[in-house]
Amino acid sequence: MGSNSTSGRLMIQAYAATEVGGKLEPLEYDPGPLGSETVEIDVDYCGICHSDLSMLHNEWGITQYPFVPGHEVVGKVAAVGTAVKTLSVGQTVGLGWFSQSCMMCEWCLSGNHNLCPQAEQTIVGRHGGFANKVRAHEVWAIPLPDGIDPVKAGPLFCGGITVFNPIVQLGLQPTDSVGVIGIGGLGHMALKFLQAWGCDVTAFSSSAAKTDEAMAMGANHVVNSRDPEALKAIANSLDVIISTASADLDWGTYLAALRPKGRLHFVGVAPSPVSSHVFPLIAGQKSISGSPLGSPATTQKMLDFAQRHSIEPVIETYPFSQINEAMEHLHSGKPRYRIVLTPD
Repeated sequence: MGSNSTSGRLMIQAYAATEVGGKLEPLEYDPGPLGSETVEIDVDYCGICHSDLSMLHNEWGITQYPFVPGHEVVGKVAAVGTAVKTLSVGQTVGLGWFSQSCMMCEWCLSGNHNLCPQAEQTIVGRHGGFANKVRAHEVWAIPLPDGIDPVKAGPLFCGGITVFNPIVQLGLQPTDSVGVIGIGGLGHMALKFLQAWGCDVTAFSSSAAKTDEAMAMGANHVVNSRDPEALKAIANSLDVIISTASADLDWGTYLAALRPKGRLHFVGVAPSPVSSHVFPLIAGQKSISGSPLGSPATTQKMLDFAQRHSIEPVIETYPFSQINEAMEHLHSGKPRYRIVLTPD
C-alpha cells in the first residue's frame, strides 16, 4: 500500500468495512496533523483478534463505519510529535487495544492507565491497524525488547496482556494451582505464562484433541470440561480459575473446584449474566472477578517476562492482501491459535 500526499501530509492506506459485517476494502484517509504527544507507526505486522470480528459485526453497538479493525500492531516509529520524549523514529513498538488515556485522572496517575474512564480504544471511534500506518499516544506505543520475534509479537499486545494482567493484579504465587478455561487464542498464552510463572496449571478444554497440545504448552493437568464427573473430581483443588471462554458454562461447578479464598476470574466475555448461589462464596470466602487489558507498565513487564522465558504465541500468517480470507478463517473458529497479517 502506497501513500499520496495531501496538505503536506501522507494519506494512510487502510482496509475498511463500510457496513455491518461488510467485506474489508481499501480506504485512503487523511489522519490530520500529528499531535504533540502522538507517534505515527509504520505497520509491519498486525494480529487479528476476535474483538475485531465483534466490532466488524457491531455486536457491542459501538462500531462506526467506515470501520478499520486491527489492534495487535507491531511496527516502527515513523514520526513523533513535538513533545514526545520516550520514543524515537526507527524504534520497534507494539500497540494494543488502548491508544490513549488522559494521563491526569487518579487511575492514570496511579499507573492504572487501562482503567482511565477517558481511555481511547484503538478501533473504537477511530481507525485501527489494518493499514500501512496507525497513530497512538507515546505512552501506549510499547517498545519491543530485543529477542522477541516481531512477526509473533502482535498477539501479545491484546490476547497476551489480557491473560498476563491477572497474574500481576491477583498477585499469583508460584505455589498456586491455577485453572484455565478455554484453550484457544487467549488460553494457550495463559498456559505458557502460568507454567513459566511456576504455577501448577490445569487446562479445561472441551476438545479432547487439544490435550497433548495443552500439555506441551504448559498444562500439568487437562480436564474435559464437558465431563461433569471430571469436574467434580477436582473439587476444592484450585486457587484461581481464569476463564478465557466466550460461552455460558456451569459456573457453580467451577466455583466448587476452588479452594477456600479461591477466585473465578473472567477475561473472556460470557454471553449471559454470570450467577452463583451466595452461600458457596460466603462459606469458602470465594470471589468472582474480571479484568481488562493491562497498563503500559504491566505490558512492558509482560514483554520482558516473555523475552526472558522465550514465550510466544502460536500463530498462522496471512498476507494483508488476503485479509478477508483471514477474517473468515477466524470466524470459522479454526485458527491454531492466533492469526497475524504480514506484508505481501
